[in-house]
Amino acid sequence: MNQIASRSQLRISYLRWALFTVPLVLLLGIGSGRMAGSGYGNRWFAALEKPELMPASWVFGLVWPLLYLLLGLALALILHARGARFRWWAIGLFLVLLLMVFVWPVLFFAAHQITAALYLIGAIFGFSIITILLLARIRPTAALLMLPFLLWIAFAAYLNYEILRLNPDAESLVAPAVRTQI
Repeated sequence: MNQIASRSQLRISYLRWALFTVPLVLLLGIGSGRMAGSGYGNRWFAALEKPELMPASWVFGLVWPLLYLLLGLALALILHARGARFRWWAIGLFLVLLLMVFVWPVLFFAAHQITAALYLIGAIFGFSIITILLLARIRPTAALLMLPFLLWIAFAAYLNYEILRLNPDAESLVAPAVRTQI
């Protein structure tokens, strides 16, 4: 036997990473949404005119935890890819991407900065593409796990744009819970 680790040892190693990354990404993602007061319960958001394709609130409550689960699994795959070329670049890009994703609800729902949130979601989309391309070179499965996230971000960017278009005065409707200067 000329292998350093058996297949079962490698699976256990990945499972350990996943048991760390999945709950962490879920906790941080859901925490950022709660901290921002995101969703239909937000008084400011409820007052906005919504686009026709705006999903019901339960859709967001179902989709985001699933996306966070997939992101956590993709991150575990990359962390598990020891010795892979560009691994540290992929981890760095992934963490920057997660940070941007966690900041978006604060910018949109708490600070009421729809325009800045639109720019941020555009950056999230671009970073997602770059990250997926890099992950595909390291672990193709990790890149595949991120494709639903990329599709949802594209849809969320459309919703962000439409809300901005339909509500040009939205940033001044209700005093923001958080003030930012960007």
